[in-house]
Amino acid sequence: MPYPQLQERVVLRLGHRDDQAVTGGFCVCLCWTNPGMATARKSSAAKVGGVSFSEEPATAAAGTPSHVHFDEKLHDSVVMVIPEPDGNFMVKVGFLKTQHKYEIVFTLPEVPSLGKDVSPAPVPNPHVRITDITPVPEGGLRVTCEYMAHQEGVLCEEVMLVSESQEDVCVGVKVHARVMDRHHGTPMLLEGVRCVGVELEYDSEQSDWQGFD
Repeated sequence: MPYPQLQERVVLRLGHRDDQAVTGGFCVCLCWTNPGMATARKSSAAKVGGVSFSEEPATAAAGTPSHVHFDEKLHDSVVMVIPEPDGNFMVKVGFLKTQHKYEIVFTLPEVPSLGKDVSPAPVPNPHVRITDITPVPEGGLRVTCEYMAHQEGVLCEEVMLVSESQEDVCVGVKVHARVMDRHHGTPMLLEGVRCVGVELEYDSEQSDWQGFD
């Protein structure tokens, strides 16, 4: 065949035929589909950006819910706590805005060496301050801190948790944030993050923020 990609059709007509129509008898149509076309159609299902679509018939009822499966990473809408190999933790708080102060709440998994009596290290950080540490019934520590987004960029501020029952036992917590300029829109805050204050407009490129007391 000169065009193997086209369907091959054989028409068998039985009975008397005049110049305009088939009369008396019947018409039988036999159709074969080129296997290459079927294979191409089957492989046309695409996955784009972590979204996969199930192969459902096009004639599904209008009220049938869509079968769209999103990558689990697309559902991340809360503060993420990531254990690091050295025993410390990375806390990702998402996008923030410069010159805004935030309250950030997250739960650290249980660290047996720390115990339940834990306090912030006396070494201050001018941009992040732990305001509360509470043990949770299922294990771990619920930590509340205030964070001042003092400049634009990818920022990582560290605080330390110190055991009150074990000498020289501490755990570091790095607060990782992506901070955008205050005039470039309002970011969608993750669950566990809320804005609690805004620094007054400033004329120079440097902030007047002096840090937490």
